[in-house]
Amino acid sequence: MSFFSFEIDPALAADPVFDLHKRGKMAVSATVPLSSRDDLSLAYTPGVARVCEAIAADEDLHHDYTWTGNTVAVVTDGSAVLGLGNIGPKAAMPVMEGKAILFKQFGGVDAVPICLDTQDIEGIIAVVKALGPSFGGINLEDISAPRCFEIERRLDDALDIPVFHDDQHGTAIVVLAALRNAVTLLGRRFADLRVVVSGAGAAGVAITDTLIAAGIEGANMIVCDSKGIIHADRPGLSGVKEALAHGTNYSGRTGGIKEALIGADVLIGVSGGHIPEAAVAGMAPGGIIFALANPTPEVPPTIAHKYASIVATGRSDFPNQINNVLAFPGIFRGALDARATRITERMKVAAAEAIAEVIADDLRPDQIVPSALDPRVAPAVAAAVARAAERDGVARLRSAEPSPVPASSAPVRPSPAATLTGPTVPAHS
Repeated sequence: MSFFSFEIDPALAADPVFDLHKRGKMAVSATVPLSSRDDLSLAYTPGVARVCEAIAADEDLHHDYTWTGNTVAVVTDGSAVLGLGNIGPKAAMPVMEGKAILFKQFGGVDAVPICLDTQDIEGIIAVVKALGPSFGGINLEDISAPRCFEIERRLDDALDIPVFHDDQHGTAIVVLAALRNAVTLLGRRFADLRVVVSGAGAAGVAITDTLIAAGIEGANMIVCDSKGIIHADRPGLSGVKEALAHGTNYSGRTGGIKEALIGADVLIGVSGGHIPEAAVAGMAPGGIIFALANPTPEVPPTIAHKYASIVATGRSDFPNQINNVLAFPGIFRGALDARATRITERMKVAAAEAIAEVIADDLRPDQIVPSALDPRVAPAVAAAVARAAERDGVARLRSAEPSPVPASSAPVRPSPAATLTGPTVPAHS
């Protein structure tokens, strides 16, 4: 039975979770007055025709005179939703609504949830390309691996707006931020870390790529999947795993997770499986364990603390939560403010560095990342991402001041239950 399972019964009438979700968690509201004939003539016909004509003559004006410059699509096919798996587009909608309101609350970014009734790669790409003119960016969400890699890559090539698969890159960015601060706290050298990533799905691949881009030697990284260590001589590897095999584990180590962890400084779990204590015991002393599976970490924190100096999870009820909400609102805020055409690797690294810097003066073993509710995070990330976009030549606006990130971006319907204090986002969301 799934951790999330429940039975539909009359008690749901008094369930605060269902009360909060009734009729959805978001709505569209006007940003201009519509209380007089003059208001109508400006917002709609005949006044709107002048704006349409201007955009037809210069399409770049649509960023300034429509909502597209501040709006992203949150797109899923429902194939890999939270820990629920392939539950389809209708059941995925509550998660996509939740993602959309996090964009608004923490980044001041308008977001529209779009749940597609197809899991065909070509179909998804065609639909999202056709939707492109309506949005300033595309956030891909909860699309299963390995399809997600091709979908993101091809959309990134086809569209002139940022395309970002948060399950991959959001997790990787926050992991990098946390790891930088952990290394600082322990007095270690980042580039010398020996890292094992357990899980070669969307998050595992992105974490590996991001850590290498940030300075860790591929030779010092080992990635494991359900069949064991990925290495160049292992038969039957897919395209993505074949690339991992050639970019990591230069020594050609073989075996399973126990062999991979011998002498490792860092374990990053994004697999959803269980890692035995005997395997963790083989790590180098004073190491770092990020066990990010939700709701059950790969290594229970009580076990992890026996062998590591710093431990993080994806859960909000333990210290050091690796939460994607630290990344994606600010990343899109900065990308939209710069009118970036894409999100580059250096923009991702800049986001991670900004997250880490927020609490650089207050580091403790139980505080290596900011709280998901820290109001300093999104503005810092947005500014860093916009600057990196300009340096990488993908910004269409130069030296733009980041848009303000309000504490509350829109009226919010009061919660029906005082016990619901805020959203909790699993590590892979």
